[in-house]
Amino acid sequence: MTQPRLLGGRYELDGVIGRGGMAEVYRARDLRLDRVVAIKTLRSDLARDPTFQARFRREAQSAASLNHPSVIAVYDTGEDTLDGNPVPYIVMEYVEGRTLRDVLQEEHRIAPERALQMTDGILRALDYSHRGGIVHRDIKPANVMLTASGEVKVMDFGIARALADSAATMTATAQVIGTAQYLSPEQARGERVDARSDIYSTGCVLYELMTGRPPFQGDSPVAIAYQHVREEPIPPSQLDPSIPQYAEAIVLKALTKDANYRYQSAAEMRADIQRASQGMPVSAPTMAMNAGTQVMQGGPRTQAMRPSSTMGYDLPPAQYAEPERDAGNGKKVALWALVGVLAVGAIVALVMIFSNSGGSDNGNQVTMPSDIVGSDQATAKQELVSLGFVDSNIQIKHKTDDSADKGQVLDVDPAPQTKIDKTKLATTQVVLTVSTGKPKVTVPPVKSMSEDDAKSALESAGLKAGPTQTISSTTVPKGSVVKSDPVSGSKVEKGTEVTLYISSGPGKTLVPNEVGKSADDAKSDLRSHGFRVSINYVDVPAGQADGRVMQQTPSEGETANRGSTVTLTVSRAQQDQPTPPGSGVPTPPWGGGGNNDN
Repeated sequence: MTQPRLLGGRYELDGVIGRGGMAEVYRARDLRLDRVVAIKTLRSDLARDPTFQARFRREAQSAASLNHPSVIAVYDTGEDTLDGNPVPYIVMEYVEGRTLRDVLQEEHRIAPERALQMTDGILRALDYSHRGGIVHRDIKPANVMLTASGEVKVMDFGIARALADSAATMTATAQVIGTAQYLSPEQARGERVDARSDIYSTGCVLYELMTGRPPFQGDSPVAIAYQHVREEPIPPSQLDPSIPQYAEAIVLKALTKDANYRYQSAAEMRADIQRASQGMPVSAPTMAMNAGTQVMQGGPRTQAMRPSSTMGYDLPPAQYAEPERDAGNGKKVALWALVGVLAVGAIVALVMIFSNSGGSDNGNQVTMPSDIVGSDQATAKQELVSLGFVDSNIQIKHKTDDSADKGQVLDVDPAPQTKIDKTKLATTQVVLTVSTGKPKVTVPPVKSMSEDDAKSALESAGLKAGPTQTISSTTVPKGSVVKSDPVSGSKVEKGTEVTLYISSGPGKTLVPNEVGKSADDAKSDLRSHGFRVSINYVDVPAGQADGRVMQQTPSEGETANRGSTVTLTVSRAQQDQPTPPGSGVPTPPWGGGGNNDN
């Protein structure tokens, strides 16, 4: 019988459950904590390539820093050896459920209300990762899990990087990183990306959830990338008239080509979805509101006129690709698409230069700043007042949030990027939703537990086990927990790191010299050194010192375990017997008969 493969001496692999571009995912069992986990390892055929190893390690570093209910949790990272080559791996939460790709294959399309709820879950994860400086870069249905209880969890930060290191989106071979149908225009052009790129990809996912197809389709990844850069998506209501205007408005704003006119953050897009769920107007313009947009019917292709006032410049009417193309023209289409991508990059650069040189801000309006969300309460209020809002009109609403520090702004209403007339600033009510901090949990009792059991208890309570410390103990067996810091029973924030103090056993120490001391002094001294005391009394002639230590075992200078016993031999002076009457020996007038100094 074949022995199961063991990673890190702890994780027993139980078969492949998924494969990605550079990794394999296994179902496994954590033998230490006796739980099922998912483990991602670098594919064996790529294990010898230092480039792939480096990318995988970067993924591990990015993923390990994320801890949020809407993100697949990362428990551990490590490295094993396969055929003499180092193979890094990531240990993740094992989730029972389906990917959105599976859901779409089974249900084809999702009701708009449910699709928006799923998208809200994606945005929760992105809002958290973006605040930590991490862009996902590959949001797509296959990377979003729907659990059995209906929760949304985002996984596979396989191409994520810190924002500070996001100057490029192309590999060394100029291959676009990401999946073509969900690429943002800036990714397709190989430009620097930020959090708004994930917003666009999320818009692509929402579009597909509602319509049953991605916004752009083509014969090749290059052809699809070209459409992301150059063409406008067919409005969802043309594919399914039952899609409400507010849902269409949200998805089309997320799919805006220019990142500056997209939702500026995941929190802003979430705010619109929440407004829609409450029956309130959304900030994204609907087709009916947009007087500059006309839908034209009657030809083999559908054309939509882009409003000329939106960005300060005009573009030719966008053309939508037909669902099917002649197979023989595939190479021509791909070639022209590639040329188009390169050309559009230069065109857009020129357009941005000219559009930014003139400035088109309306001096009669104030835009709600994007950096309000994520800042602390005091800074947010100060910024709002500096814009002209009245302090007394700024209301604070508190909310518990696992991912936010106490005092951090979670949401603002009006939403970021909302434009407000300066004449209305003095009367506009602003609501800041502020985090009360992470919920409090109780440190569980861990004394006398094994180290592994104590760590499991901490994890179950929502806490993290920090570095352990070793101390001697006369009461707790070696290898068991003596105490914790913070102490058991104390209330701390969820996710707090707890230090465990592990017993090294009683420990040895030098036995002090007690010979010549009184029995009481010797007992007190030995007990202060952690020893137990046993006393043997020896009778000595009257007149010798009474109650003094004559001998000790172990002797002075020897080492012994704390908690062990030191035996003291203590003198006990005999008393003189009185002389019987008539013995001829006179009795002193005081009636005594010996040394009373003892």
